[in-house]
Amino acid sequence: MSNDQTELGPSGKPKEAVKVTKQGFRRFLKLIADTKPSKAWIAAALSLSLVTTVAGLFVPMFTKNLIDQFSKDSLNVTIIAFLALAAAVQAVAAGFAIYMLNRIGQNVVANIRDRLWKKLLVLPVPYYDTHQTGDTISRMTNDTGVVKGLISEHMATFVTGLVSIIGSITILLFLDWQMTLVLFTAIPLTMAILMPLGRQMHNIAKGTQDETAKFTAVLSQVLSEIRLVKSSGSEQLEYERGRQGITALFRFGVKEGRVQAMVGPLMTFVIMTLLVVIIGYGGVRVSSGELTAGELVAFLLYLFQIIFPVSQVTMFFTQLQKAVGATERIVATLDLKEEDPYAGNTLTDAAQTIYVEGLHFAYNEDEPILRDVSFAAPSGKVTAIVGPSGGGKTTLFSLLERYYHPQAGVIRLGDEPIDAYSLYSWRSHIGYVSQESPILAGTIRYNICYGLDRDVSEEELRRAAAMAYADTFISELPDGYDTEVGERGIKLSGGQRQRIGIARALLRDPQILMLDEATSSLDSKSEGVVQQALNNLMQGRTTLVIAHRLSTVVDADQIIFIEKGTITGAGTHEELLETHDLYREFATHQLRLNDGEGAETAVKVTAAGDKAVSTRG
Repeated sequence: MSNDQTELGPSGKPKEAVKVTKQGFRRFLKLIADTKPSKAWIAAALSLSLVTTVAGLFVPMFTKNLIDQFSKDSLNVTIIAFLALAAAVQAVAAGFAIYMLNRIGQNVVANIRDRLWKKLLVLPVPYYDTHQTGDTISRMTNDTGVVKGLISEHMATFVTGLVSIIGSITILLFLDWQMTLVLFTAIPLTMAILMPLGRQMHNIAKGTQDETAKFTAVLSQVLSEIRLVKSSGSEQLEYERGRQGITALFRFGVKEGRVQAMVGPLMTFVIMTLLVVIIGYGGVRVSSGELTAGELVAFLLYLFQIIFPVSQVTMFFTQLQKAVGATERIVATLDLKEEDPYAGNTLTDAAQTIYVEGLHFAYNEDEPILRDVSFAAPSGKVTAIVGPSGGGKTTLFSLLERYYHPQAGVIRLGDEPIDAYSLYSWRSHIGYVSQESPILAGTIRYNICYGLDRDVSEEELRRAAAMAYADTFISELPDGYDTEVGERGIKLSGGQRQRIGIARALLRDPQILMLDEATSSLDSKSEGVVQQALNNLMQGRTTLVIAHRLSTVVDADQIIFIEKGTITGAGTHEELLETHDLYREFATHQLRLNDGEGAETAVKVTAAGDKAVSTRG
């Protein structure tokens, strides 16, 4: 078969489309079944719904008898009492059924959201590199909400609607089979209207969910960085981005409205035509004596008990199309490969040399970031990693944290590859302080203690804060350690956030310490305080430091120089000054700018440079 031809299924749709729809429905059912909803509650709710429907089926028959036996002198009190009783039973049973089905729907969605939330926390970092946060949030909120609406709002009406339709038609066949056959002529016409419109609604619903996810992503990104938007004068730009999402949702809403506008009037036309035919034909049969007035009224009442459930069943299938579309995205997320934080050996002693051997890594196959990187970071010593921006320093740290896996090479702790240890065990021995220490909305106490699976005493907390030189500014705050820091710590300065990050690392008491440009974004005064805190943190720990400012690493036990993903030099500060031209250039440019602290180092740089020139000469 040629590429431009598409094999059709029995329904006239492309076979692939049929397959996808069936798969989507099966996935939906499996997703619901996996939440293990209470069968007893479902049975009770549906039973009450059936009681409501069955009670309603008796009303037309009582009405028929009441009309046929009606006179001013003899009102049938028994029939009236049965009518009142049926109405009361309907109301009570319907109320309980609605509550129970709503409870079931809420429970199903809570279970789905629980599974999604658990899944999102164990998905590897590369997932978040390629998926916007707002899109992920939409899966958790909007898509699951569609599923909830189907179960709690439309499931009961679907079941009771079917029972009402089947029950009414059965009674009508016994009441007057000829008029019932006339009623059946409307079924093919109704199906011809609803089936193609239902397929359109499925496509519209899926597109709406996708656009909602994109719009949520824009909102999440812009509102979380509103200060950048305002400082950049980008309000109009972001307004246009948001307006595009609003317009796209508007268009899908209009399409949905167009389908609904076709369904409503067409169904009304069919119903009104049917009523006219039934009333006309029924009137003829009443006048000929083949049908009583009470039977005609009962027939019309049963007809309404068919018409209204048909609209409910139609609404159910419309909502089902939306839910199946939402389920496809939820299931796609749940099927993603995840990390197991606890798989592997438990690391008990991380005070060993770290060996990096032949490391190759690339985010994209044609853009290698690290090439054959090898070095050793001795236990208890400071290893600094320096070099031009974009050389792969932060990527190396990401590999050490096991956010990514190298395409070739290995990282070992002593004799064991670090992959042999569970992620939880490995990361629990690492203290990480980055250029922008992440701060969560909450109190200072919450942020310092974040991630610890044990209770922290007040004495421990204050000792860690003091060693991080954070106790001074914390004591000056009105609520001290219980001060709210705002979203991403916006109420704190950069230096204060860094010191809280250092206090957090101190409280973990890690054996391996990773510092990624920990002072590069600070002013000189804050840098001095933070550097003192880092010196406290580094004592006795295997430390790896990324630094652009060489003044912070000149005393490191060894310095690794990385250019374009390759190590081009390794040694102490003095050794690199003599042997590495680019390092000497970096040092000459940076350290001569330090008037006080770097003056002595600048002399060393000049002397080393003169010595190198003399040797080459």
